[in-house]
Amino acid sequence: MTILVTGATGLIGERLVPRLVEAGEDCRVLVRPGKNTPDGVHAVEGDLFDPASLVDAVAGVSAVIHLAAVFRTQDTGLIWKSNLEGTLSLIAAVQTYAPAARFVMASTSNVYSKDGPQPGRETDPVEPNEAYPASKVAAEKALRESALNWAIVRFPFVYGDGDGHLEMLPKHLSAFGFHPANRMSTIHHRDIATAMKLALAGIFDGRIVNITDEAPTTIYELVKLIGHNMAPSSEPMRNPWHLHIDASLARTLGFRPTVRTVYQAQQEGIL
Repeated sequence: MTILVTGATGLIGERLVPRLVEAGEDCRVLVRPGKNTPDGVHAVEGDLFDPASLVDAVAGVSAVIHLAAVFRTQDTGLIWKSNLEGTLSLIAAVQTYAPAARFVMASTSNVYSKDGPQPGRETDPVEPNEAYPASKVAAEKALRESALNWAIVRFPFVYGDGDGHLEMLPKHLSAFGFHPANRMSTIHHRDIATAMKLALAGIFDGRIVNITDEAPTTIYELVKLIGHNMAPSSEPMRNPWHLHIDASLARTLGFRPTVRTVYQAQQEGIL
């Protein structure tokens, strides 16, 4: 199987691609000129905004893992261009040059409403206002309406392998108005690879699938886990299910996280 990975140099991609290579997969990565690439992969220089450059990237591939996305910016135009227009360009290239390929797209649990009455479920209506999740919803729709064999995997808070993501959390406490008792779903990089193995095998075909570990953890505990403190509170929470997702579907499809909790990750030294 030849797999094209976009976003291979990003936070998720640079940890997923080596695991795919270690598992014996033939990996091809789409990179901009001058970008370093992991060992053991075939790099194709190109850009999602340059359709001609995608021909060599997609030709002959068996599967595409589309990780490329933009979200850490206030430039909403760039977010929409990257996440929707870039995805549309890639879909068109795959339809033309590799129509039998399986197209697996990474999405986000941020698509779910902050005011949801239960953990976010794949069947929930999603109409986010923020540019990043709204652009991902639009990209999901485009993929679902394409003629491709597709799967969409929605990630919660991703951490591990020294990516620094957990360490950034204290900076966002006031900006996002987190209540210390809010429980947040999490997934370790190791289990993104676990999920992608199932997706590549066709287990998620034609589905949107949430993945998460087995124990959503309070913001208070997560902050404490990395050596910071958060002011405690016994006040009622306005949005008790915000950032908490339901992974029942993934479990019925055979997904079993190998890093079951953030505390296991701490014990194993893989935060």
